[in-house]
Amino acid sequence: MKAAVLAFAAVSVAGPSLAETTLEKAKAAGYIRIGFANEAPFGFATPDGKLTGEAPEVAKAVLAKMGIPEVDGVLTEFGSLIPGLKAGRFDIIAAGMFINPKRCAEIGFSEPSYGIGQAMLVPAGNAKKIADYSSFADNKDLKLAVMAGAVEAGYAREAGVAEEQIVTLPDQSSLVAAVQSGRADGAALTALSIADMAKKAEGVESTTPFGEVAGKSVKGHGGFGFRKEDTDLQEAFNKELAAFLGSPEHLALVEPLGFGKDYLPNKTTAELCQGE
Repeated sequence: MKAAVLAFAAVSVAGPSLAETTLEKAKAAGYIRIGFANEAPFGFATPDGKLTGEAPEVAKAVLAKMGIPEVDGVLTEFGSLIPGLKAGRFDIIAAGMFINPKRCAEIGFSEPSYGIGQAMLVPAGNAKKIADYSSFADNKDLKLAVMAGAVEAGYAREAGVAEEQIVTLPDQSSLVAAVQSGRADGAALTALSIADMAKKAEGVESTTPFGEVAGKSVKGHGGFGFRKEDTDLQEAFNKELAAFLGSPEHLALVEPLGFGKDYLPNKTTAELCQGE
């Protein structure tokens, strides 16, 4: 059962009893369910069903230190992760989700496990000289693909990209297909995701990563999501995460996935939830 990947199912799950918290139940059972969105390299399933990526690997290491040795991964569209968590379909979001005030109003977050900027996926050769969101704001004929529920649509609007230029799609593979087919002139995601997509797909490439949009920093910091009532689980996770981040064990685990010391966070969850 270790690191198994479960198909998403909209089933009714009984909430935790008053006598036993989610953390206590997970320790007793020896496993916990985590939601992920199949977005490499943040969280994804390999062809043989192994759950991996920065967030699941860090989660597995931290949870093991908490006395929870196994996880079940629940594959979920990114935009359904927060509703799925709140509905009890899984107990932790492990998808590299950016921490921001809107999301903080709905769920609790761990301290961030990484910080990273943005990039664009464009056709190979980048004939239209796309660099960042301003390229789309300056040319209203261009179409920009973004992923449903992710932060990039908001960045695009802040940069002056018109609503009719934005193509909203459900996942990474849809973004790649849109750029390959010409349905979109570019697709926006975090720099690591774009680099991974460009590496794996034909006919596309990544722009140079950037960290500002409309004069504001867009270096995103990702963390793990918890239901607001699961305070003991969140606190126990944070305690182990703080000791783990930046350690040789942590860096050895995430460097093969494209992360490392240059991607360590430089903001706290409190700052991010305040929009700082």
